[in-house]
Amino acid sequence: MDTTSAKAAGAAGAAGAAGDDALSRVDATVPHSARIWNYWLGGKDNYEVDRIEGDRYRETFPGIVDMARSSRGFLVRAVTHLAGEVGVRQFLDIGTGLPTSDNTHEVAQRAAPGARIVYVDNDPLVLAHARALLTSTPEGATDYVDADLRDTGRILAEAARTLDLGRPVALMLMGVLGHLADYGEARSVVRRLLDALPPGSHLVLYDGTDTDEALAAAQRHYDEGGSLPYRLRSPEQIAGFFDGLELLAPGVVSTSRWRPGTGGVPDEVKTFGGVGRKP
Repeated sequence: MDTTSAKAAGAAGAAGAAGDDALSRVDATVPHSARIWNYWLGGKDNYEVDRIEGDRYRETFPGIVDMARSSRGFLVRAVTHLAGEVGVRQFLDIGTGLPTSDNTHEVAQRAAPGARIVYVDNDPLVLAHARALLTSTPEGATDYVDADLRDTGRILAEAARTLDLGRPVALMLMGVLGHLADYGEARSVVRRLLDALPPGSHLVLYDGTDTDEALAAAQRHYDEGGSLPYRLRSPEQIAGFFDGLELLAPGVVSTSRWRPGTGGVPDEVKTFGGVGRKP
């Protein structure tokens, strides 16, 4: 076994041991946002309670499944562009969520086998499944950091074990900043992370918008059920996270309309996002 393979196997083993312990703390009687999202994406890592809550959300706002799938499509297109045309070789994905298909490392390493990816989450359920996120090409690397989104110092310090923070990094915050209720705090987190990255780094980000009353009502009902709340924001607020960056065309738009390829203009969904370059 070469050094890279040995390191990956060691990391997977450590994550497996931590994940087994984390799995014992998972409560299958309470709906969980990561499992519900997994259900909407067609995954299997969810329980009946999650499917019931996911269906209730969808009854109030039928577009939620399209939002989930559009968001995953945005991730695939953005990562493919950055790893391919732009030449980014390092990805810091914070707020990882449960593994599904087309995870960041799979997309990035299809375009660039030597890409290095660090995932960050503080959810015991995600940690329990982290072994699925630690597969890698022999040329590249993946790692997992168990840390809170607000703890930017720890995230950066631990990410530096795998990433060279002196070289460009794609910082990915995909549908996670809504868990920070205060907009100023959310912007501060983004700024602290970007400040630690060199010019040529990119921010890839999307979040749910507050422009649809049915979506807002579904989210209120969900939040009142005791799960981790999520704050919908205006498209203008989402665009504010990119202040000081050079936005890649077409800017901050519905995720379905960010470089959708051929086939006409897709219907708009209520998640907005974009990609910005640090000058």
